[in-house]
Amino acid sequence: MALVDVTKTCVDSIRQIAEHVDGSIVYLDAGSTESFQLMGAFPVLLDLGARAVCSLENMCSSDQVVDWNSSSDPARKVVVITSRLLSDAHRYILRCLSTHQGVRCCTIFTSISELAHSAYPDSPLGPDAFREYESLLVQDYEEFAKKCVTKTKQQEYSNLKEDMNLNSEEGWSQLTFIEGDNPHLDASPTGRDFYKDNIVEGTEDVGQKLLVSVHHFPMILCPLSPRVFVLPSEGSMAEACLSVEHADAFSPGLPPLSTGSSFDGDDTPPGATLTANFLYHLAAKMDLKMEIYSLGDLSNTIGKMLTDMSSLYDVGRRRRSAGLLLIDRTLDLLTPCCHGDSLVDRMFSSLPRREKTKYYTHIRGSESKPNNGPSSLQRASLDVHIPLVKILNDEDYQTYNFQLSESVEAFLCGWDSSNSDSQIVDLINLRNKIHNSEPLYSKLEHLNGSFVSTDNFRGTPYLEAILDRRTKDGSILVKKWLQEAIRRENLTVNVKSRPGFVTKQELQAMIKALAKSQSSLLRNKGIIQLAAATLVALDESNSSRWDAFMSAEKILSVSAGGDTSQNLASQIEDLINKSAFVKSLGQKKGKTEASKALLSFQDALLLMVTGYILAGENFPTSGPDGPFSWQEEQLLKDSVVDAILENPGVTKLKFLDGLVEELESNVNRINSEENKEVSPNQPDKDDFDDDQWGEWGDEDANDDEDSGKKDSYGNMQLKLELRDRVENLFKFLHQLSSLKRKNKPLRDGTFASESNFGGDPYASKGLLYKLLMKVMNKTDVPALEYHSSTVGRLFKSGFGRFGLGQAKPNLGDQNVIMVFIVGGINGLEVREAQEALSDSGRPDVELILGGTTLVTPDDMLDLLMGNSSYIR
Repeated sequence: MALVDVTKTCVDSIRQIAEHVDGSIVYLDAGSTESFQLMGAFPVLLDLGARAVCSLENMCSSDQVVDWNSSSDPARKVVVITSRLLSDAHRYILRCLSTHQGVRCCTIFTSISELAHSAYPDSPLGPDAFREYESLLVQDYEEFAKKCVTKTKQQEYSNLKEDMNLNSEEGWSQLTFIEGDNPHLDASPTGRDFYKDNIVEGTEDVGQKLLVSVHHFPMILCPLSPRVFVLPSEGSMAEACLSVEHADAFSPGLPPLSTGSSFDGDDTPPGATLTANFLYHLAAKMDLKMEIYSLGDLSNTIGKMLTDMSSLYDVGRRRRSAGLLLIDRTLDLLTPCCHGDSLVDRMFSSLPRREKTKYYTHIRGSESKPNNGPSSLQRASLDVHIPLVKILNDEDYQTYNFQLSESVEAFLCGWDSSNSDSQIVDLINLRNKIHNSEPLYSKLEHLNGSFVSTDNFRGTPYLEAILDRRTKDGSILVKKWLQEAIRRENLTVNVKSRPGFVTKQELQAMIKALAKSQSSLLRNKGIIQLAAATLVALDESNSSRWDAFMSAEKILSVSAGGDTSQNLASQIEDLINKSAFVKSLGQKKGKTEASKALLSFQDALLLMVTGYILAGENFPTSGPDGPFSWQEEQLLKDSVVDAILENPGVTKLKFLDGLVEELESNVNRINSEENKEVSPNQPDKDDFDDDQWGEWGDEDANDDEDSGKKDSYGNMQLKLELRDRVENLFKFLHQLSSLKRKNKPLRDGTFASESNFGGDPYASKGLLYKLLMKVMNKTDVPALEYHSSTVGRLFKSGFGRFGLGQAKPNLGDQNVIMVFIVGGINGLEVREAQEALSDSGRPDVELILGGTTLVTPDDMLDLLMGNSSYIR
């Protein structure tokens, strides 16, 4: 029986739509682009006959280059693949059609099912969502075409953008074109022919000439390996809220606390609906029959939705049995907040990410966001920028720039050989311009790169192999791959190498050797990019910060194991004071930022989150409201207030919204007063100088005194306001410390006995490891809820009355287990899941690991205290 492979299933799904892709221009939105990059699907699309693959949000008239060759028929087909709701993608789809005026067939694939469209609260589409959208798109396109005809007869197209508001009563209003949306209709012969042949002669049949069809394409996900996946960061599923704002919720990107209450109707977060629909269709595509288990309130709700979506038709089909385990992220917030020993986590935390696309979602009429919170949030992109250019030296830059200019010249010479004589002057001018202008490499800050999970590079699945590796083991493996590539290329690298050790110098030397020629760079692009990412992660500026975090977290963990909370509180206070001192010291010395080797105030706040969670687990009754005594917490509050006064530029903290400018002004005023010194050339005044006595009645002196009083009063008001904000922060920290007490599955201490499996006194395994160990050993987990399948419900409601009940199946009996963490997953948990399989002696089990998104510790800080938080 074939092994389960998420990546292969995604690629096979793309091949199933080959008839639509053949001969068409394929447009991918940001979420689909992220997904297709990781699964290596771009070569597949071109093999299926796609004329071009373009960005939906950033489309322009240059996408019509397929029309430049006069011997080829203009493109008549457009395929749009989107990971968003159709209402959100509508403006971009319409802009795409308005630019490609020769299109006769538009096929749209969306990862959101028809049922999910109708159930989503912000979607204007009903149960027959796809057919409704087909008619709406044709209607709005026809309305747009008529406006274009009217505009053509009245004025030039340069003013067309001002009137591109579609206000059809039956269509979607407020569909305005943003900057850059103006379609250049004369950019290609196709657009001119369309107007000449169709619109100018008559507009009554414009809609009939455009055939629109909408289909469901569920396999838009980001496979980090054949058995590990997350959802696209810019897709509707990942951005949908998982909780509404209330006392037991921390962030729209995290499930609420599992208090044992269920969600009813309108209270169900939209993210639960989209997640349930996605998992149902994913299992169908992978030909798996799921036995569903859940841990946590939101996971229970998703499990019930999945059970309700099953039917008798599904039971009759022959599918491979598998277990689906759903887990709420809020049952274990400590693991993603900590900096574990994972090379992949270090990479994603160190590498810069692609900027998020500014997406304009659809708003019906004057409706605003719901009162119970936002309907979506921002996730960090998985598309990283690997700075390969910075690794090469200036000599490599110049060689690369020279080779590129020569290649451009050769390409232009061969573009139209019949007219090469007439173009020789232009080519010479172009060559001189390339050689004399600013080097190309100086404009390339980063080489845009994306990790690829498929084995496109000489059959080696690089990302899969290092996903569950520690930092040292993963670095050694990357070094081994580089050495193998160098041997294949018959290259010589003069660098000292020690077995079992990896240095930045040897990695950089091997990368430069492989990237020296274009052919070698293309052949070994996969390992070069991965090695460059490893080099960035091991750089001192990044590794020292990560190591400092690990050291501080170990100290907090040891302090939490003591008899009282005093030591833990003093350690947290010390971290806050040190972060404030380093920042203020750097400012006094004229430095723009503190030393990167030390932790910032934001880092100290993240460690405070870790400390409060540990305190809540070990000292739940130390204080009246929190895990610390009143005196201990008061010292912590004073330290935080003083640190904020020293570091007013912490703009990413939501509890300081509206107060940052005043804090910065206060610091600037204090610094200016401290810098006021008496000039050394100014003579000292005698104590009985007549001028001094004359100042007693000076009005300016009184004004200065009044101004000082006002400043003092303003400072007092500012500090009082800041203390109120800090009080709210500590109330939020009290919520975090109550995770073990309020989360019902954790109250009975089911997972407490497995706190230290590995023998390392500083290392504590996460919830996923503990849970999988119990599942693999077939130990009963009381908090684990089983959702009966269709047959199980039939026995329970029908045959069960005759004594023909169905026993509850054990998740550990399954040979295929899919674990999905609602709220996100990190690289450390991937490694711990593999360790659980190994430690339990069950290597035969095929484990698939998925999550809403890939979360780093910085992402968790944003979810808990940043713009994606409910903190006030």
